[in-house]
Amino acid sequence: MPQASPRGTYLQISESLRQKISKSQISEALPSEAELMRTYGVGRSTIGRALKALKADGVIESVQGAGWYVAGTGDRRPLVDKVVELLQEDGVKVGDAFPSEKELCERFGVSRTAVRSAIAQLEGRGLVAVGANRRRQVRALPAG
Repeated sequence: MPQASPRGTYLQISESLRQKISKSQISEALPSEAELMRTYGVGRSTIGRALKALKADGVIESVQGAGWYVAGTGDRRPLVDKVVELLQEDGVKVGDAFPSEKELCERFGVSRTAVRSAIAQLEGRGLVAVGANRRRQVRALPAG
């Protein structure tokens, strides 16, 4: 992405994302901010301005701890709720290994920071704990 432009780099990026959304190249979750920074070769503040411009136009919306989505699409539940659902669907038992941070990042397409926050919440609820082998284990099953 050129660094100097009459319209501003962030506006070029927001227009590029707008076109990808209109062409359904992005149909639900947007790439992470880190991925957008790599794709467009710019810093976090430039990406932030581009995303805020799209949000102001009602094209996208942010979900705390889950990322940016095309307005009106996607699973808006907090990541911790999605992880609990994953444990329930996978039929885990007390003492089973808990998925790694890397696995959760890949599964849900979120940052390691978001995953660590969700794990901390699960640890706070007593559902996950570090076992004797220093790996996280399921300590209790979620209710429901």
